[in-house]
Amino acid sequence: MAHDWVAVRGARVHNLKNIDVDLPRDQLVVITGLSGSGKSSLAFDTIYAEGQRRYVESLSSYARQFLEQMEKPDVDLIDGLSPAIAIEQKTTGSNPRSTVGTVTEIYDYLRLLFANVGVPHCHLCGRAIASQSLERIIDMVMLSPNDERVNVLAPVVRGRKGEFKKELAALRARGFTKVRVDGQLRSLDEDIKLDRRRNHTIDVVVDRVVLKPGIERRLTESVDVALNLADDVVVINTLDGGDRLFSRRLACTYCGVSMPEMTPRAFSFNSPHGACPDCQGLGAVYDFDPARLVPDESLSLQDGAIAPWARGDKKLVKEALASLSKHLRIDLALPFRRLAKKARDVIFYGTGAARKDGKDPFGAGFEGLVPNLRRRYEEGSWAEQEALESYRALRPCLACGGARLKPQSRAVRVKGRTITEYVDLPISEALDVFETIELTERESLIASRILREIRDRLRFLNDVGVGYLTLARSAATLSGGEGQRIRLATQIGSNLTGVLYVLDEPSIGLHQRDNRALLSTLARLRDLGNTVVVVEHDEETIRTADYVIDLGPGAGEHGGHVIFQGTPAAHLANG
Repeated sequence: MAHDWVAVRGARVHNLKNIDVDLPRDQLVVITGLSGSGKSSLAFDTIYAEGQRRYVESLSSYARQFLEQMEKPDVDLIDGLSPAIAIEQKTTGSNPRSTVGTVTEIYDYLRLLFANVGVPHCHLCGRAIASQSLERIIDMVMLSPNDERVNVLAPVVRGRKGEFKKELAALRARGFTKVRVDGQLRSLDEDIKLDRRRNHTIDVVVDRVVLKPGIERRLTESVDVALNLADDVVVINTLDGGDRLFSRRLACTYCGVSMPEMTPRAFSFNSPHGACPDCQGLGAVYDFDPARLVPDESLSLQDGAIAPWARGDKKLVKEALASLSKHLRIDLALPFRRLAKKARDVIFYGTGAARKDGKDPFGAGFEGLVPNLRRRYEEGSWAEQEALESYRALRPCLACGGARLKPQSRAVRVKGRTITEYVDLPISEALDVFETIELTERESLIASRILREIRDRLRFLNDVGVGYLTLARSAATLSGGEGQRIRLATQIGSNLTGVLYVLDEPSIGLHQRDNRALLSTLARLRDLGNTVVVVEHDEETIRTADYVIDLGPGAGEHGGHVIFQGTPAAHLANG
């Protein structure tokens, strides 16, 4: 019997009345009864607690110090017990970096998929980009007309501030004679002085050649020198002033944008290699909230619609209103909600022409309410920051739009979609997309197993009734029932066997159709070779079970007795 049953003898936890029960192993067992009859006391506080305690005790003393130590439940004997896992109705944690995708590990497989078969695109112009070998670069340059004169340039400085005296001296010492500084050819023999406060672009003239048959060897050597000098980037400049950028790295030849190496961490918002630099991968930042700045949109500007101005300097506020009226033609008497979107955007975010030193914030240019408050918050005293705090809220990051990733990572596509577009799909739709996705022969060799894992895990989530969620959904916003069903789907995906699972009313809140899919999932978990114990009131779940334990007859002190244990058919016959 010990091999086929979990035997519980003398259970006295909470209101349990020294009961004896037997649960068949590798079966779906439902523990039912009135609320307060002792169901959770038996399932979680006795069977699960003892299974977990024994598992922890089997570990080394070093490992045990990192795990919660559970007290031995008040029971005489539990025999035939397997390692136990509880899947309760509780949220999946408050970590803002956790999403449905990361909790289920589907996002990890998506990162692998994009790193292996993703096609990078320029995030500025949208064109597909690829790295080019030295031979390929030469072939593309030689496609130009014969006798065309070109300069082979090495772009050593791109849009950076500084005087670059050391860099220019080093180039002179290496034997280079000319550079192109901000579009102008200059000799390295002259004293080149640059404004350290301005951005500069410096290209080294490596060679000047005339394209014709037989020039390939010299062109190859010159291009190779330029690539080594400028971090694998070379510019081919024609006499008409046109530039063509080539790169041995992933780079857009039209915009000059480089793509970092495509590794899984480039698509992780929990890594600095992939996270949006503005929000550090959180997808949201604390910023001034327009809804808090204008809490009552029925008011007009002249009637005090902008809350911070009600506490501000009356003279400055009057000047600001006059500026909005005169220079931007905004009707101060119109209720705020009736202002055109363009006018509201100017009020909140400015015209972009205002001075940022604060001395003349209300001239012909208007700094904008949000930029003005940001500056005051950053430069102000602690007291001023406290006063402005009430106008701030957690808002979607404007840089990434809540996607959490760098623009380069957001521009990589698999079958026409970015990773952000995939995780924003409801799980049911994402499953349909991945079920029909077709890979080339080369892509299949690389990613067929990855795709299978993604499909299986999406299917498990859909089967437990959470197909309406997206993979981008923050785990902290899930209900207890949603969190439980997601953990259940994750356990099925892990393919563990020989485990005792304990679940707490998984059918709560489910439509009948979704409940049937959930029951199929529980049966699949059982068929993997696990014992599944479910605390449940749902009649359909009870009918589907292999074995039923009914506790009662009442609640609290009147509960804790075994009213029935046996098959569902016998339970129904027993009334």
